[in-house]
Amino acid sequence: MFEVQNLTACYGPLIAVNDVSLSFETGVRMGIFGHNGSGKSTFLKCLVGGVKDVSGAVVFGGSPIVADQVHRNVMLGIGFVPQVQNVFPNLTVEQNLHIAGSKSNSSFLEEAYALFPLLRERQDQLAGDMSGGEQQMLAVSLALMTRPQILLLDEPTAGLAPAIVKNVLNSLSRINSELGTGLILVEQNVLAALDVVERAIVLKGGRIVFDGASEELRAKEDLWAWF
Repeated sequence: MFEVQNLTACYGPLIAVNDVSLSFETGVRMGIFGHNGSGKSTFLKCLVGGVKDVSGAVVFGGSPIVADQVHRNVMLGIGFVPQVQNVFPNLTVEQNLHIAGSKSNSSFLEEAYALFPLLRERQDQLAGDMSGGEQQMLAVSLALMTRPQILLLDEPTAGLAPAIVKNVLNSLSRINSELGTGLILVEQNVLAALDVVERAIVLKGGRIVFDGASEELRAKEDLWAWF
């Protein structure tokens, strides 16, 4: 379980996340939404210790998440997929996966290929030569190779064509249902993401202004006024 208590995160004088408290189980499917600058990506990074200037507490499975110690925190069972610089561009697909899974059983490589068959076809291709959608599939697979209990994904569909967006989100849904891995998505593509998540959080000015079922948020007649 993640427990967040009175979390505040700053960049110099700017308060990006302001006194946020919530909790959720590791098997959750949750979307974090909000306009640009609402604090959603900062909040996601705080869950894995990716922001240095924070107060309050983030606890995962009974262990504290230590600020500015991402390399330590991911060992607790957290997979993090940043929006950019999320693959090794000068290595092949298979080399990327072997590095990510260096501490895992080789059978996990086959699971990655089963989830994303395209990666098997492109296993000898340099990651930097792949399309944006293909790189995103690889980035998710890299995180999965560490066998996380929960995946944190920052804008996984950013810049992708609609058909690719659907494929990526469907694959994430399969990861949750087949592997039991929790999903927390920061997304600008609200309507597409609401098809995948069960719980929705909306941030505005660094504070939570909505926390409820995804169906409840979708049903709001003034949906876009929340962003």
